[in-house]
Amino acid sequence: MRGLKSLGERIMARDPDRQTAEIHIRIALMNHFNALGTAETVRVA
Repeated sequence: MRGLKSLGERIMARDPDRQTAEIHIRIALMNHFNALGTAETVRVA
């Protein structure tokens, strides 16, 4: 939940369907940034 708050203090949409879409977008962004920051391990030998 802390990550969601860092992307904006509150949900801007009023409609429940739009709120759901907004939360999905925020989670997708967090997952993308996590993937960028994760080290890729390669086995040698």
